[in-house]
Amino acid sequence: MVRIVQISDTHLGRDEARFAGNWPPLAAWIAAEAPDLVIHSGDLSGDGAGVDDDFAYCAELTEALPAPLLAVPGNHDVGDPFSTRQPPTAERLSRWNARFGTDRWSRDVEDWRLIGFDSMILSSGLPEEEAQFAWLEAEMHGADGRRIAWFCHQPLFIRGWEEGDTGYWTVRTGPRARLKALADAYGLALVGSGHVHLSHEMRLGGTRFVWCPSSAFTVGPGMQPPLGGEKWLGAVRYDFAGREVRTERVRLPQLRQHWIDDVAAAETGAPSQGSQPARDVHAPTQVGKPDG
Repeated sequence: MVRIVQISDTHLGRDEARFAGNWPPLAAWIAAEAPDLVIHSGDLSGDGAGVDDDFAYCAELTEALPAPLLAVPGNHDVGDPFSTRQPPTAERLSRWNARFGTDRWSRDVEDWRLIGFDSMILSSGLPEEEAQFAWLEAEMHGADGRRIAWFCHQPLFIRGWEEGDTGYWTVRTGPRARLKALADAYGLALVGSGHVHLSHEMRLGGTRFVWCPSSAFTVGPGMQPPLGGEKWLGAVRYDFAGREVRTERVRLPQLRQHWIDDVAAAETGAPSQGSQPARDVHAPTQVGKPDG
């Protein structure tokens, strides 16, 4: 058996004190889990897209983890293709790659091929986007019968492959259709993602979709539409054994639950617009067919 821990959306930076207190208890929990591998599904940094020292600080922290780290970048790390202020660029990708290996990777464990790819360059028009699609197809083609799992920052969709664009929250319809074609052609058993700061799991067809919660903060209804899932902080545990996998979304009460709505209101001096209605974390809204 191979145990893998997925963490996401840590939003760490040397000058980012708001969420720093959640890293020591998260790291302690990871150490107690004794995983064979740690996967970070993006937004490792608070603003690595703009501040290289955020990457240096994150590298210092993650190097102390008790298992190898594989990470894919998020919008806070390399930019968002639909942002005019911080779009992904070759320079931003180069800085990520210099610190964390590459923005895409493949690893075989048990009878699985785990593939991490950079969802933030999809729809970017950068030459790296087409290179990544070619690489992804080659990795799936060469899986030699292994079951395939993808890890990326953004969910591919909220409810299903055929839904329309959801803007900031998911992969856009153009690249999503290309990903679906690969999933259909080569088989896709599991997708792990982050970005939405929600904990959720569902099955569609033969594929299990897992949203890893953030370890930094949750998002109230004033800043996030209803997407389904649960608003709490934590991680995901995967136990791979042969061709099977057991997934468990783990709520970590030792993490302080910040609400980004309140943080934003404090920064602007405006009254909070109300994360309160979202604080009932025991009443999740399910979308799609839950994994059962």
